[in-house]
Amino acid sequence: MSKQAVLDELDQAYTELDQELSSLDEQAGNKAWFGEWNVKQILAHVSGWHREMTSSLERVARGERPTPEGVDYSDSDGWNARFAAELTAPSLGEARAQLETTHQGFRKALEGVDEDRFAEGKTAYRIAYATGTNHYREHGDAIRKWRAG
Repeated sequence: MSKQAVLDELDQAYTELDQELSSLDEQAGNKAWFGEWNVKQILAHVSGWHREMTSSLERVARGERPTPEGVDYSDSDGWNARFAAELTAPSLGEARAQLETTHQGFRKALEGVDEDRFAEGKTAYRIAYATGTNHYREHGDAIRKWRAG
């Protein structure tokens, strides 16, 4: 798959998530429904992964290994809890703004990686889908189902 095709799919999935978020009011943003999380915590968690993987992609673009020495991403539940606990946005609007900022940084980092790293199964491809496209769809679908009752 080409880098542009990966980026196009990322953009589409982000737009779909953003559309789901745009229909929520502040009260909905504060209600815990995704386990113990509310929408703001979901967004903090996605933003946290953006920040981590932006750094990973920047390392890949420099020809380095994506994961820094001593860091282990295999405990995704632990990382997820950490990101949700780091929530700093007091409002849903601010959480959405943080998500937009981290998404743009993540996308820019993807743009900086060589085309050959976007073949299926390669590092940039895997990060783009795990942290971006599939992650946006996962949470967008969950929000849609929650809203539908």
